[in-house]
Amino acid sequence: MKKQIVLATQNKHKIFEIKNILSDIEYLEVLDLSNFKEIGKIVENGPTLNSNALIKAEAVFKHTNILSLADDTGLMVDYLLGAPGVYSARYAGENATYWDNNKKLLEKLNGIPSRRRTARFKCCIALVDNNIKKTFETAIEGKIATEPHGENGFGYDPVFIPTEYKKTYAELSEDEKNKISHRYKSLVLVKEFLKSVSFI
Repeated sequence: MKKQIVLATQNKHKIFEIKNILSDIEYLEVLDLSNFKEIGKIVENGPTLNSNALIKAEAVFKHTNILSLADDTGLMVDYLLGAPGVYSARYAGENATYWDNNKKLLEKLNGIPSRRRTARFKCCIALVDNNIKKTFETAIEGKIATEPHGENGFGYDPVFIPTEYKKTYAELSEDEKNKISHRYKSLVLVKEFLKSVSFI
């Protein structure tokens, strides 16, 4: 019998990416909020990525009674003193599109030389059920491009160039990104933990 886990997100891009990364676990059934349409919008008002991930995972577990996994991700730009950070998804406003956020970020960095455009993606994943309340946080270093490049990915992918690469996340194939991304690194830790507690 397959074990179940539910992704505490309505972001279709994240759902696709997480399911892809977890697909090597044959006996894990990965559900998402499309399976629980009665769960409304979860307010993410925590001060950190960790707290927001826990807010989402706890809310979904309370409703489903299934091990819940929530992801909160932020882009931290050194020149902007860590912004947009926890506000990454709504950097240009509550209803901002990916393009709106990228446009604002590039405007803030207009004229700033490459050496000062250093940044990192941080990903925090929370796992919650009756016996588990745990977070996993990883990061990947890089820098911000001067203009968007690539058609793949989502969010800030068109402007983030990971260290040791000359291409943005959005120029990498799905498989290439999933082998190095901040979300992949956090999910590796999640899988190791679930194996250690004999969940998978």
